[in-house]
Amino acid sequence: MENKKIILTGDRPTGHLHLGHFVGSIKRRIELQNKGGYDEFYVMLADAQALTDNFGNVQKVKDNVLQVMLDYLAVGLDPNKITFLIQSEVSELTEFTFYYMNLVTLSRLERNPTIKEELKQKTQFNESIPMGFLTYPVSQTADITAFNATIIPVGDDQLPMIEQAREIVRSFNNLYGETLVEPKAILPENENCFRLIGTDGKAKMSKSLNNCIYLSDEPDEIKQKVFSMYTDPDHIHLEDPGKVEGNTVFTYLDVFSSPEDFEKYLPEYKNLDELKAHYIRGGLGDMKIKKFLNNILQDLLAPIRERRKEFEKNPDAVFEILKKGTQKARKVAYKNLIKLKTNMGINYFN
Repeated sequence: MENKKIILTGDRPTGHLHLGHFVGSIKRRIELQNKGGYDEFYVMLADAQALTDNFGNVQKVKDNVLQVMLDYLAVGLDPNKITFLIQSEVSELTEFTFYYMNLVTLSRLERNPTIKEELKQKTQFNESIPMGFLTYPVSQTADITAFNATIIPVGDDQLPMIEQAREIVRSFNNLYGETLVEPKAILPENENCFRLIGTDGKAKMSKSLNNCIYLSDEPDEIKQKVFSMYTDPDHIHLEDPGKVEGNTVFTYLDVFSSPEDFEKYLPEYKNLDELKAHYIRGGLGDMKIKKFLNNILQDLLAPIRERRKEFEKNPDAVFEILKKGTQKARKVAYKNLIKLKTNMGINYFN
């Protein structure tokens, strides 16, 4: 089997992308894109998977396809280097999924840690879980193998999904010979990026929990969200010693701050270690560190927001990028589906 380097990643279009998406996977995508050395790079808008818990609100998902694509272009993902595609427009993925469902038991799907965690947040399901939602790992395996993807940039919450995809690949190859390639997940280097905590400090950043800073947020929105962040509840007075562990502001500074930021905004400190030491011994107020974080995030998000506004002026051009990418991707998926069916022995008329 050819040893090609094929990258595949994507997002469910359930709303605008936020900082959790940025540090969890998008930043890595940009690095991989700019580094090069890959044979193909696919970025999928997984709208069919988004429908599993939005089936009564198709228009919302459809609208968010454009919003997510605008975010992709705004952060610098380049359609000259990346093939963007819409999942539901590649019908071959449905057929891949159908065959793979025979290789997975219901109990195995129910044990998947990612599915179990997401179900806790889907209170609208009660006990009536849609089969489409439960088979999410199977669908994701179809997405990966339809393009022979070998590298999947993800956050650590997606590792169980990739492991299940590897299981399905091995099961298929054991039955029908070496047909599919086992994918490999790659994680962000900074552990705080695995699941960036939300602004409330209680859980990872999530649209449903309303604790996000979006890539498209206006300056006042960013400032308000940063200034309302959880810090150390025992750090009441300026002179009080403070804790940096579990302190949301310092978690964000671990992720986003650089030596250049200190030179620009806090020259009295050489680096983050010095800032932390001052906070721990007391004499440093929460507002000062929040203002510092706000300046950093404003610098990060301002150019993204401005580029996004430019792309918003021509939505037809954005959809044309998606159309061309999807057409290209579908040809690849069809070719690989024929190979899969041939190896299974059910390609009757070819």
